[in-house]
Amino acid sequence: MEKMKNLGFDPSLFVGAITSGELTHQYQQRRDDAWFAALGRSCIHMTWSDRGAISLEGLGLRVVENICATKRIPMVVANPDFVTVEARALRVMPGTLAAKYEKLGGEVKLMGRPGKIIYEEAMKMAGLDATDAVALGDSLHHDIKGANAAGIESAFISCGIHAAELGLNSFGEVADVSRVQGLASKFDARPSFVLPAFIW
Repeated sequence: MEKMKNLGFDPSLFVGAITSGELTHQYQQRRDDAWFAALGRSCIHMTWSDRGAISLEGLGLRVVENICATKRIPMVVANPDFVTVEARALRVMPGTLAAKYEKLGGEVKLMGRPGKIIYEEAMKMAGLDATDAVALGDSLHHDIKGANAAGIESAFISCGIHAAELGLNSFGEVADVSRVQGLASKFDARPSFVLPAFIW
């Protein structure tokens, strides 16, 4: 919530917040899900900053230094995004590594979008049904497909990670409808709405 406040949101307007990292931590701690119950206690932990280390606290895991897809060691990915926008440039995210690991034959469990689990947890927290929810996001593959999987409406923010693919050069520029439709079709994503930007 502190991050949301720093972005200019009023925390009093939120019922709560759930991140895929937090959800992953909860599932690893409880181990009441069959997939997580079968996991061992050794792990390789990769994150883009020191703040990610907190996700291992209280789990009783031992960090190891190597991995082998041929041993079918499972990979839990708390943030399956392929890329994110940082200062108008794209930055590689953990989903890219997960996709490569799957191609090597490794087993991957995605805890965020495009899976529906994060949407279900958020709706449960807010006390909403799918008919009363809408997902906002700039990733057709993750945000919009995740909303589709969860059965909720979605608003695609076109000026995010797909801006270059849509031929957009400035923040808030309106995307050509046919280009949005073509790109959405490529990702098998069905946005309910398209917005040029998300401004608060």
